[in-house]
Amino acid sequence: MDITVLGQGDSMGTPRVYCDCGVCAEARTSGINRRLRSSLWLLEDGEAPLLLDCGPDWREQMERLGVREVTQGLLTHAHFDHIGGVVDWYDACRWLERPAEVYAPREVLEELRVRFPWIGSRLRLNANDDGMAYGKWRIRPWKVNHGKNGFSYAYRFDDPKDGKAWAYCSDAINLSALEKEPLHGLDLLILGTGYVREPFPMETRSLYDMEEGLRLVQEVGAKRVLFTHLSHDVDARLDYALPAHVRLAELGMRIPV
Repeated sequence: MDITVLGQGDSMGTPRVYCDCGVCAEARTSGINRRLRSSLWLLEDGEAPLLLDCGPDWREQMERLGVREVTQGLLTHAHFDHIGGVVDWYDACRWLERPAEVYAPREVLEELRVRFPWIGSRLRLNANDDGMAYGKWRIRPWKVNHGKNGFSYAYRFDDPKDGKAWAYCSDAINLSALEKEPLHGLDLLILGTGYVREPFPMETRSLYDMEEGLRLVQEVGAKRVLFTHLSHDVDARLDYALPAHVRLAELGMRIPV
């Protein structure tokens, strides 16, 4: 599988419109810190591409890819930074006169239907609570703690033939032992870490920071790690002395699994 990072930013992206911090200022110039809302583009031999989350930057992300049609996608949860592009996606399907398949756990789809009651006429909503297949990969969603923001879902991808496995956990904090279980035995973990060290009280937070993420990575033993869902607190120009197998996600980065 080939993974492209369509976005690696937090809910507001970087630069933030109101902000003149050094990171946002740099993102407006050379752009190493430019971050669209978090999303992935998955390519598997013999399969149509699979979108993972569809935030409000969807149109720009598709233009950057040079893609004119998206036929299928996964959703992690129904927060705006992860579903804000579904209306544009819906409209593209309407103009093309071809539907697309959307997969998510049932409670995520129910919230999507409440917000966008018309959407099912072009985006066919499919519950994947019991898992699903994408080519040779078996995809398993599981519910994770999203702190003050409630819950999200993470996805684990397993190739039973060669034993490869990777997971996407973009929005989580303070995972229980049961919630951490699918993170063990991974060749790649893509984990959301909003800040380097988040200064706010725990009861107000919704994401791991990088220091906490590193402790989680050590606990679960992932072979390779990408930190995503980064806020403007994280400056990609700096050396955070990350372990060799841990990197910050970059816009447009391609990762083979």
